[in-house]
Amino acid sequence: MRMPVRGLATAAAMLLAAAPALAQDGPKIDTGDTAWMLTSTALVLLMTIPGLALFYAGMVRKKNVLATMMQSFSLAAIISVVWMVAGYSLAFGEGGAYIGDLSRLFLAGLAENWDKPFTLGSGDGAVAFTIPETVFLTFQMTFAIITPALITGAFADRMKFSAMVVFSILWSLLIYSPIAHWVWHPNGWIFGLGALDFAGGTVVHINAGVAGLVAAIVLGKRLGYGTDNMSPFNLALAVVGASMLWVGWFGFNAGSAGGAGARAGMAMLVTQVAAAAAALGWLFAEWATKGKPSVLGAISGAVAGLVAITPASGFVLPVPALIIGVVAGLAGYWGATALKHMCGYDDSLDAFGVHGVCGIVGSLLVGVFAFGPLSATSAAPEGISGSFDQFLLQLYATVAVFVFTAIGTFILLKVTDVVVGLRVAEEEEREGLDVTQHGERLA
Repeated sequence: MRMPVRGLATAAAMLLAAAPALAQDGPKIDTGDTAWMLTSTALVLLMTIPGLALFYAGMVRKKNVLATMMQSFSLAAIISVVWMVAGYSLAFGEGGAYIGDLSRLFLAGLAENWDKPFTLGSGDGAVAFTIPETVFLTFQMTFAIITPALITGAFADRMKFSAMVVFSILWSLLIYSPIAHWVWHPNGWIFGLGALDFAGGTVVHINAGVAGLVAAIVLGKRLGYGTDNMSPFNLALAVVGASMLWVGWFGFNAGSAGGAGARAGMAMLVTQVAAAAAALGWLFAEWATKGKPSVLGAISGAVAGLVAITPASGFVLPVPALIIGVVAGLAGYWGATALKHMCGYDDSLDAFGVHGVCGIVGSLLVGVFAFGPLSATSAAPEGISGSFDQFLLQLYATVAVFVFTAIGTFILLKVTDVVVGLRVAEEEEREGLDVTQHGERLA
């Protein structure tokens, strides 16, 4: 029976297998791996603030720019505290197959082990790392931050700030943390199936995209949707934000290798290739259908490719990455245009059209294109290669996350509506969230 492998757990096993001295003396903190993971952690945080904040702010109307940026910025603070208090314990505490336990509340136990190499899990399934737990948990914290921040793009221009705060806290604890446990903890049931998700295709992108779709449907369309001019306020801001996302994504994907090694290099390469291919795919699709390639299309296409390569980045070679990128560019363009209009929902900034649709594309295609040697360990020397069986595992994991997130998000939105109300009043929406929610106005 082959051992299931993915992401950081695989990387840790490979790093240890490559260091004979560690087998004799036990795992030790590697300064090179730690330095790379510290850098990756900063890069992933850069993706949210200021990357996503600028990307989203540049695509809304002027009256909502500050409120949109405030959502990303405030979530960086809110989720950091939530993660430290309970989120990390629920995601990476020992627990069982479906959720971690409460043994790590307020990061209990860290004081005794802060200067030792980190081991995830226990017993035969434990995975040893060459970095301290402080770095591991902070790296994972940045993932927990950006995921609810992505959802805000779906309900831009119309959700109360108080509702966003309540919903995001509940969602992070009750949706994000359990799914992270399923996929990335050795005890998790999806981990045990052998489904692959290197850096967050299911945990981050399908999760956020589906939650965004449900939020857009529950809140309803923006006032004037389909009749008023809702052109982006400042695409230059969006280009700067998208550029920061692209650069930060190297921390997201190459950082998920768990250290500074050959697998991180491959993850970085395929991330660049897929982003470039998807940007071109979206551009040429738009050029062919609308007669002109747009700036918004170029940056949206790049993000689509980055999303799709995320679950596959540690498992595929450059040519499959090129294919994944092209498919993602076309699929993202379809999701952000035809699908949205066909179904009639108002996903303001295409959280589902890009992150949901392209997350599904990447999660499925890794089952087709996975290159075994990239995930090989001493326990599983052949690694996991693309096959029909692996594709079915990917499909199963994708559907499971989709359904759980959709149902859970719907319930949490309804709870939030009862507690504080979800949507601003019509007159507040017309005036803009900058003034009505924060008492400020963009000069």
